[in-house]
Amino acid sequence: MLTDLPLLSLIIWLPILGGVAVFALGESRVAWGHRLALLVSLLAAVLGGMLYAGFDNSTAAMQFVERTAWIEAFDAWYYLGIDGIALPLILLTVLVTPLVVIAAAQSVRLRASQYLAAFLIMEGIMIGVFAARDALLFYVFWEAMLIPMFLIIGLWGGPNRVYATIKFFLFTFFGSVLMLVALIYLYRQAGTFDLHTLQQLPLGLTEQLWIFMAFFAAFAVKIPMWPVHTWLPDAHVEAPTGGSVILAAIMLKLGGYGFIRLSLPITPDAAMALDWLMVGLSLIAIVYIGFVALAQSDMKKLIAYSSIAHMGFATLGFFIPFMIVAGGETTGARMAVEGGMVQMISHGFVSAALFFCVGVLYDRMHSRQIGDYGGVANTMPVFAAFMVLFAMANAGLPGTSGFVGEFMVILASFRANIWIALLAGTTLVLGAAYTLWLVKRVLYGEVANERVAALHDLSRREFAILGALAVAVLGIGLWPAPLVDMMSVSVSALLDQVLVGKL
Repeated sequence: MLTDLPLLSLIIWLPILGGVAVFALGESRVAWGHRLALLVSLLAAVLGGMLYAGFDNSTAAMQFVERTAWIEAFDAWYYLGIDGIALPLILLTVLVTPLVVIAAAQSVRLRASQYLAAFLIMEGIMIGVFAARDALLFYVFWEAMLIPMFLIIGLWGGPNRVYATIKFFLFTFFGSVLMLVALIYLYRQAGTFDLHTLQQLPLGLTEQLWIFMAFFAAFAVKIPMWPVHTWLPDAHVEAPTGGSVILAAIMLKLGGYGFIRLSLPITPDAAMALDWLMVGLSLIAIVYIGFVALAQSDMKKLIAYSSIAHMGFATLGFFIPFMIVAGGETTGARMAVEGGMVQMISHGFVSAALFFCVGVLYDRMHSRQIGDYGGVANTMPVFAAFMVLFAMANAGLPGTSGFVGEFMVILASFRANIWIALLAGTTLVLGAAYTLWLVKRVLYGEVANERVAALHDLSRREFAILGALAVAVLGIGLWPAPLVDMMSVSVSALLDQVLVGKL
């Protein structure tokens, strides 16, 4: 039986140990390092497939549970388990990481073994965050993932990489320290770090408000929400292509996951009391940041701001259920949370694809400035077809994954307040505006200059990467049922727990 195997430990520690092995191979055997990194990342993807094959959609109980004593003096356990909320994010991680490894073989020449090792180690750590059922273990994985990303931006980034990586570290570390303070307080109340026990604590509203704000400091920075978003554009611009892909596709989702796994079930009363704040900040991200994206001249910055706007839909979906229930409605709450989850998964694939597209152009032209391009479709027609597909998904075109989550959240928002739904719906206009502006300036028109005229179309490696992401974007867009079914029962159980007494 698959459930009898320690699959979660394998999928966490295989990439970490594989990263150490790739690092040990060094630069003298970099070709072997590439092969080993690809093998390890593909094996992790196979393990993810085994998790999916053995997962039971009909129960909200934690599955593939592993529990071993870790720090007995603090009742801290090496405690792993997944439900329908964690599994989609683990699958996203194991599907995107091999693409980064494949791309690195063509684009990274300096200290390639160390580069690949950092991504493999980070893969295992991020999966550890999604699988942890002990709050202290969650925090250890949460903090540990900062180290490889700090190094990736700082060592392989652009000219201002030191500034960007220190800003990234300071923003995220400060929020994480406040989360640790909240977890220590919860431990003193419960005598354990077990998340299930912490979720059952009878906390007063004042306690919950302080704990919620401490969690907010960590998770809002990670998503990031306005106004603590300013580190993200700098990090994206300076990060290498692989760093931007993992940052946008997976690391931002950790903040949304934190709200679902810790903030909502541990501090439900505070979440309801502050739902106006969370919904308001989400709408600011959707509307205001959409206008900011329109003003960008750097492709990476435009996509980075687009990511902030799209992640606003995730937080809107997670906190609008309180307003739906307060208005006397009971339907729509599950649709909102499921829509937020689908939006996170969709954005993971779409943002990864767009950053890969920018990487393809940057490898040829060494420029991210939109003004340096024009008429690329004349010299790179296959690439242009892929980029248009991903741009349409970013704009929320029906039939692509970008439409599904946004539509679910907007539809649910009507149950709470029509004005909230209308403001959220502006993303369909703003997203189309900045995305089509990017596509028009880069791909269409006459060939802008000799450098564009000399461009060559996709290599087989690049075609394989973008083709895999296109399958994911179209697959979710045309048939979202498997993804929604995977999370449906777990989301219902979460809402039953969070909204108890509020109906």
